[in-house]
Amino acid sequence: MKDALIVSALSLVPRNRGARAMGWFARTGLSRWFTSLFVKVYGVDLDEAEGSLADYPTLEALFTRTLKPGVRPIDEGEGVMVSPVDGRCAYVGPSTGGRIEVAPGRWLSLAELAGRPLEGDHDAVVLYLSPTDYHRVHVPCDGQGVRWRYVPGTLWPVFPAAVRRIDGLFARNERLSVQIDSAGGAVDTVLVGAFGVGRITVEHVDIISNTGGAAAEGPYAHPLTRGGPLGVFHLGSTVVLVTEPGRWAWQVQAGDVVRMGRAIGQAV
Repeated sequence: MKDALIVSALSLVPRNRGARAMGWFARTGLSRWFTSLFVKVYGVDLDEAEGSLADYPTLEALFTRTLKPGVRPIDEGEGVMVSPVDGRCAYVGPSTGGRIEVAPGRWLSLAELAGRPLEGDHDAVVLYLSPTDYHRVHVPCDGQGVRWRYVPGTLWPVFPAAVRRIDGLFARNERLSVQIDSAGGAVDTVLVGAFGVGRITVEHVDIISNTGGAAAEGPYAHPLTRGGPLGVFHLGSTVVLVTEPGRWAWQVQAGDVVRMGRAIGQAV
């Protein structure tokens, strides 16, 4: 009920401007007063992070923290896809008519989400990041970068209650994505913004989401190595992987907790 009330209340407010205001505050020194409270309320494990709480001068610095070397080993198996984030798998499997059912009766068009034409059905993996999680996004598989895309939108929250209430939510929110050419075909890694998470950045792309910019895209001519840095959520949100149908044998199920670097698929 509490989550439903939050969603209803947010339908009445300017979500993008609200997220910008929250982001501005999180980048100011005043937000430091809230870092210890955030760690306590959400049970953030700082033992894995580089430095101590005192090393994070703002709330945003805490959200975008890096991890100690070696705490997220990257699976080195040939043709493996790894989780690009810490989080929980909310969906894995094929689309039907180009859409996936992300909650009972709530459907998401993968073409709308990716911001590009997709012929026929594809596979998808939806990975949800909670406020507790590490908020950096990593490369899911070895390959060659092809193209990046920025799609402006609104900023609904993305917690499960919101997904159950709002049709096509992920394709309504702001997104930054990178398309990769891999051993398992094309892989779109879509970083989905959310309320309080309007600020997303991607390596080698000179765009920050939720700053009022127009839709944009361009070549992403960079070789990519699984586990390498790809982007940052400046709070937490959702990543959706969109792949060619039947090209990956999935090793994760809906409901599974995932950690960056753990194998979630094998190219077939």
